[in-house]
Amino acid sequence: MAIQLTEEQQMIRKMVREFAEAEIAPVAEKLWEGQTFPYDIWKKGGELGLAGFPYPEEVGGAGGDWLSFTIILEELARVDCAVANAFMANSSAASLINNYGSKKLKESYLPPILTGEQVGAIGLSEPNAGSDAANIQTTARLEGDEWVINGSKIFISNSDNDITGPVVVAAVTGKKPDGRNQISNFVIPNGVAGFTYGRKLNKIGWRASSTGELFFDQVRIPKDHLLGEEGKGLKQTLSTISTGRILIGAMALGIIQGSIDRSLQYMQERKTFGKPLTDYQSLQFALADMATNAHAARLMLYQAAMLKDEGKPFDQESSMAKLFATEKAMEAAHQAIQLHGGYGIMSEYPVSRAFGDAKVLEIVEGTSEIQRLIISRHVIAGK
Repeated sequence: MAIQLTEEQQMIRKMVREFAEAEIAPVAEKLWEGQTFPYDIWKKGGELGLAGFPYPEEVGGAGGDWLSFTIILEELARVDCAVANAFMANSSAASLINNYGSKKLKESYLPPILTGEQVGAIGLSEPNAGSDAANIQTTARLEGDEWVINGSKIFISNSDNDITGPVVVAAVTGKKPDGRNQISNFVIPNGVAGFTYGRKLNKIGWRASSTGELFFDQVRIPKDHLLGEEGKGLKQTLSTISTGRILIGAMALGIIQGSIDRSLQYMQERKTFGKPLTDYQSLQFALADMATNAHAARLMLYQAAMLKDEGKPFDQESSMAKLFATEKAMEAAHQAIQLHGGYGIMSEYPVSRAFGDAKVLEIVEGTSEIQRLIISRHVIAGK
């Protein structure tokens, strides 16, 4: 499959790179140290159309394509992965509402999170249900014209912000004939009675991306806040996660490219024994490996995004791209620190912050082990 970016996509890359360098880079260290959500950046990004880029214009989006959104996240993460994650996590909630919500739900909840007024979140993971999403314990029961929700969630991005908007929550609504949980998705407005936030979680990376706990104690929402059909929630979420794997991979690609750019700049400026670091062959080889991995990851991710845009199956490709890009991002971040020496382990240097960010990427949207499980199933099935 040939990958040739359009003139518009090239302009989008240039625009987002300039935005990231001008708005994010100067405050990235401050955001990291303070673990504060980038409200101003989020708002400005929303005004540029970044949050709603791949969504329909009639609900506040830009009507763009997913390949372009992949490029957007790549360029944001090249400077700061935590900021990029705010846009990525928002897209998970937006996709579920856009793909499965009624016209009323779309009109009520999509415009604010696609224009930067609010930020959306998705509540799937629980203390005992991470990769095994079918094991969630949060419940929803129908009482008259209302759903009553009880339970908790953990590791939820974009939670407990001043501008947190709707949260899409997965809950058990019954049992299937085989005894497995029947899971459904619901849109829960921020601030509804019984919906509270727990502690803010401290992470080794993504420190400017708020991550926390959610608690639901007799939360009542209208009957029509169910997304799609009852019992189809897990299928809905898994389809959204396949797209999320492309986007997580895009953020990993941003880390690889950022590691290359920072390492090259440092090598050109730093001299040892009278020579710039660029004169040392072993360090040249490290750059070569990072550049090769960036090129391969870019091809894989762009192909997966193009398949999605064309309406073709992309589950296997998204898992391959996510697996490769995130593991190579970890390698690149590690190598960048090595190249920077003592400076590399100081948090004021972006390479040190990127190292923690890269590790997070190997975990979220399915660990590397989960990706290998998915890929192997496709290979064995001959698909």
